Amino acid sequence: MGGMGSRERARHWRYAALPGVDLLRARYIEKTFVRHTHEHFVIAAIAEGVEVFHHRGADQYAAAGALALVNPDTPHTGRAGVPEGWQYGAVYPSPELVAEIAAETTSVRGTPGFVRPVLDDPYAVRLVHQVLRAADEGNALAADTLLRVAVTRLLRLNGGAMPQREVRTAGGLVAVRAREVLEGRMAEPPSLEQLAADLDTSPFALLRAFRDVYGMPPHTWLTDARVRRARRLLDAGVSPAEAALVVGFTDQPHLNRHFARIIGVPPGAYQRERKNVQDLR
Repeated sequence: MGGMGSRERARHWRYAALPGVDLLRARYIEKTFVRHTHEHFVIAAIAEGVEVFHHRGADQYAAAGALALVNPDTPHTGRAGVPEGWQYGAVYPSPELVAEIAAETTSVRGTPGFVRPVLDDPYAVRLVHQVLRAADEGNALAADTLLRVAVTRLLRLNGGAMPQREVRTAGGLVAVRAREVLEGRMAEPPSLEQLAADLDTSPFALLRAFRDVYGMPPHTWLTDARVRRARRLLDAGVSPAEAALVVGFTDQPHLNRHFARIIGVPPGAYQRERKNVQDLR
């Protein structure tokens, strides 16, 4: 599992004129994304090939001309659905930005989100690629306009109010407390047995409850949370080697591997692109 194959390439960046939006352009062949979540929405516009991603218990297939749409904090994976892989452009707008657009241009009330994870819409696919091109060319007016048009269109075609998941069961409350413990002890987390004992439950009851609430077992969730925190540290200028230790990876190669399998690029490349945005400001 070395670096990317010679035919694979990816760029993950930000454009200062689009605050709260991550941008990605990639071609992947053998790449696999492990189960993970994003704090932002995923709007991935497939240009060639097929992406398969596991989402809410089923494999979803997004082919050229379709968009993969994932709501914030929703576990999903990603891999090629055909031998030649897939090529795509993606925008990751913040929940705040999507809510602002929904309030202004749609009738969705409550917390807006996408209803179906795959939408066939070549027109919206083109809009997403035009956003990325405008960002590349430093055309702030076009990038911002096209992003808003694309999000509005996707919400009108495939938007709705997201159900608010109230955690009321005893198991659910245990899962929430377990998550709080892991967040507080990220660098030196307890074992499953110790965590269960501290919360007055059994390891398997805790495992089941955690999966029910967060869609993944605690160790997978912890890796995801560590990468999230590492991203924030890298954004703040902390070196990858230091970030790795702060979030609890044994060394930088561990951070590199997990980061690339969740974000799509290694931490060094991610941070270099972020620095460019800071410099432009």
